Amino acid sequence: MKHRLALMIAAALAATACQKPAEAPAAAGVEAAQAANPFFQASPLPYGTPDFAAIRDEHFRPAFEEGMKQHMAEIRAIADNPEPPSFENTLVAMEKSGELLLRTQAVFFNLIGTDSNPERQALRAELAPKLAAHQDAILLDGPLFARVKALYEQRDRLGLDAESLRLLERTHKRFVRAGAELDEAGKARLKELNARESSLTTEFSDKLLAATNENAVVVDSAEALAGFSEADIAAAAAAAKARGLEGKWLITLQNTTRQPALVSLKDRALRERVWRASAERGAQAANDTRPLVLELAAIRAEKAQLLGYPNWAAYVLEDQMAGTPEAAYKILTDLVPKVVANARAEQADIAAMMKADGIEGEVQPWDWEYYAEKVRQQRFALDEAGVRPYFEFDRVFSDGVLYAMGRQYGITLKPRPDLPVYHPDVKAYEVFEEDGTPVGLFYADYFARESKRGGAWMSSFVSQSGLLDRKPVVVNVMNIPKPAEGQPALLSYDQVTTMFHEMGHGIHGLFSKAKYPSLAGTAVSRDFVEFPSQYEEDWALNPEVMASYARHYQSGEPIPAELKQKIVDARHFNQGFDTLEYIAAALVDLDWHTLKPGEIPTDVAAFEAASLKRHGVDLNAIPPRYKSTYFAHVFAGGYSAGYYAYLWADVLAADAFATTQARGGLTRENGTAYRNEVLSRGNTREPMESFRAYVGRDPQVEALLKRRGLQ
Repeated sequence: MKHRLALMIAAALAATACQKPAEAPAAAGVEAAQAANPFFQASPLPYGTPDFAAIRDEHFRPAFEEGMKQHMAEIRAIADNPEPPSFENTLVAMEKSGELLLRTQAVFFNLIGTDSNPERQALRAELAPKLAAHQDAILLDGPLFARVKALYEQRDRLGLDAESLRLLERTHKRFVRAGAELDEAGKARLKELNARESSLTTEFSDKLLAATNENAVVVDSAEALAGFSEADIAAAAAAAKARGLEGKWLITLQNTTRQPALVSLKDRALRERVWRASAERGAQAANDTRPLVLELAAIRAEKAQLLGYPNWAAYVLEDQMAGTPEAAYKILTDLVPKVVANARAEQADIAAMMKADGIEGEVQPWDWEYYAEKVRQQRFALDEAGVRPYFEFDRVFSDGVLYAMGRQYGITLKPRPDLPVYHPDVKAYEVFEEDGTPVGLFYADYFARESKRGGAWMSSFVSQSGLLDRKPVVVNVMNIPKPAEGQPALLSYDQVTTMFHEMGHGIHGLFSKAKYPSLAGTAVSRDFVEFPSQYEEDWALNPEVMASYARHYQSGEPIPAELKQKIVDARHFNQGFDTLEYIAAALVDLDWHTLKPGEIPTDVAAFEAASLKRHGVDLNAIPPRYKSTYFAHVFAGGYSAGYYAYLWADVLAADAFATTQARGGLTRENGTAYRNEVLSRGNTREPMESFRAYVGRDPQVEALLKRRGLQ
């Protein structure tokens, strides 16, 4: 979701500069191959959505190679233009460049995350350093930067509208932050570091996917799964069968340290197996990510120093709402005393429940969720197994998520089964305004599979742009365990809120009204991008919305009022655990990325333990949500020094949601105002301006503390 140039992370292959002229028959063959490759032309399908039925793995390499070549030619034409630089011949020309490469990248990297295979992984590993080099070739190009800089220095005299001025300012800043003002030796070293970092993040991602699959826990008897529902047992049997493990059961892993199975499994030894399988990923010989963590920390420390920053976090956060590492640390550490106190009180309750169950000794990580559920049942008479039948997947999606979207924003989603999809589990929908005006396309990819990385996210196949006359094509991805054939998918309340969360990202992309693709949709700072998603989560508990979707999957009866109230009452339960495991991971992230060159440790586990102890969050029973060895957000994704952003954005989301409630709650008027001031704006203005425009003031933390039961 970054700037258009940052999306163009492909390297012009060295061979293209020294190829001898092709003979006519070879050229004809190349032309024929290109004509048969769906990436070489704009997709003929609605909204330019990819023609997945025509795309094959062998199409990616030639499309990347030609895409790099074409884009570099376009960039050279801009940089070497003999005409004086103008906004049109430089900034607008850059925004229009690289179409073939963009088309190819959008499909390839989305499929790497959602439906990977060895061929795609091998190609990504090959492309990674070339992609980084291509971005460097643009952002470190002297003549190109000279044109951007000349325009920036006379920006007040160009008569630009606000969005065009924003594009110019953001583009200049991006060049400078990428090293455009370094000397040639500095640029050369930066290119080396960028290429290596790209290769390492790719390797980390591949190793983590392999470790997550390989660490799935094989169970030999259904009796050992006592506590699982019939649907859970059937899903485990189906997962085992899919791997050729006939007559066995398989507990697959999600990306976090905690695992859903830990809530219900009665067998303590099996719970420990599941927890260790999760927590030890990346620290085993077959898929050891520890060397990658250490080298990535070292590379980022050196890059920061090269660019004139004391550490990587200082570099990253300068361009975020937080501004400095100190500000990010403060929002986390200010909460530590209250959160730890809550967590210790929760642990005492759990220890008492364990003792009543005949288990003495310290609460272990594999005990927490199982006994927390027992405490929840005792305190609130709320049984997770009794809640799930009211949260059937299709009804939650159609009568919950889509109902809330319709009430707030007036949109409807209509199935498009005629459009090809990249996996049979994916469904395509066309999005319309209330008056029938088309908005874009939405793909729903909600069920887990081995070829999909863990977690939940939103992405785009086509980004909105007024300049290019393009409407958005977005996708929501989750990892809900797929039920056995003929069985319903019954969700936990956490999974319900995650569906609302990801749709918040989805409408952030769908409602974009930016002219320039670099500023469209979710192309905002990391500590703002989670604001719209976390804002939507709270609508899952709205009485009107819940009445629409929370119905028993068999009888259709609405969720009983007393059960609904129990869910509301239990919302603050276990918030010490939930918040502490998050804060612990965010602090570890910042500690890795505030290291200077020469300070890189040699032992990942020891560094992590020291970090937790230093910040006072080293509770044995509550490990970080992600340990460093499988912290994909920061060592494979784009959240290095930025995992704190979820809490920062949650302050914005809770405050904005409280404002909406004070103004009447679920109304079209509120939805329209929020859409116009926040969702449609993208990065066309400073994010805080968008927040203030809707709320009417700077953010306040009280709503978040109240929502989390910490005040």
